[in-house]
Amino acid sequence: MTVLLSGRWSAAEGERWAQLLREAMPEEQWLLHPPRDAAEAAAVEVAVVANPEPGALSGLPNLRLIQSLWAGVDRLLQDPTLPVGVPLARMVDPAMNEAMVHTALWAVLSLHRRFFELQAQQRQALWQPPPQLRASECGVLVLGLGELGGRTAQALAGLGYTVHGWSRRPRELAGLRCWHGEAAEGGLASALAAADIVINLLPLTPQTRGFFSAERWAQMRPGACLVNLARGAHVDEAALAAALDRGHLRHAVLDVFQQEPLPPDHPFWPHPQVTVLPHCAAQTDPRTAVPQVRANLAALRAGQPLAHLVDRGQGY
Repeated sequence: MTVLLSGRWSAAEGERWAQLLREAMPEEQWLLHPPRDAAEAAAVEVAVVANPEPGALSGLPNLRLIQSLWAGVDRLLQDPTLPVGVPLARMVDPAMNEAMVHTALWAVLSLHRRFFELQAQQRQALWQPPPQLRASECGVLVLGLGELGGRTAQALAGLGYTVHGWSRRPRELAGLRCWHGEAAEGGLASALAAADIVINLLPLTPQTRGFFSAERWAQMRPGACLVNLARGAHVDEAALAAALDRGHLRHAVLDVFQQEPLPPDHPFWPHPQVTVLPHCAAQTDPRTAVPQVRANLAALRAGQPLAHLVDRGQGY
């Protein structure tokens, strides 16, 4: 098969992916540039992509699969030229999943044990030990109970935290209380009101864009914290800053933002109650992602079910 590799990345990153993919699948014909004529376009059966430029996948009449190298596909789905009817598979990379769990654990431990405040005290030469709460006395809510959210919630529960999960549809996870829907009783408002720390791992869809609004902050208990590891578009940043400034929220750990890279003059950089990460909570590891691509291409060739297909109607 002819496979088009297309992405928005540095030259070095693109070369690394190309090398590993070709080494793992030498039987495929790899096209490392946009098709130059109708014959090259007609030959492409698979596109392996990393947020390609809008329109990069149009004009491929024999395309049978779009395989994303990234877990999130919201940017792909925003491209109005994305071929309709072609299966789209997202990346489920075990190494990336593990890294996301590690970041979530670090953030929760730091918020629970007040390590961010202690770091600020060090700069002031201030010796002031904080109160030490048990993990069971700290309520953590994980929003989004897919592959990442489920593993994160269970890892936190394993450390003794009181963990709840929320999703739009009913889910069951061993040892956790799972909420669902928007209903007042047993729904999102109740879950938010019970949490000291909220971890956002929701997919970005039209329904979740702007999810964290001023109304949502008001539903959270005073002194609660946010850990956003999903998408910047989930958060109304001005409303978040206002909630932090008036003391309703204690701290926010943010890995993603409305605009990336975060502009140097953005108020979150110097904000004492915000921890900024440069979208590095979990990155796709080519060493473990390439075998996932190889497996899906083999399934396509054999006419077998493809893994991790995206429901375009749901957005994930």
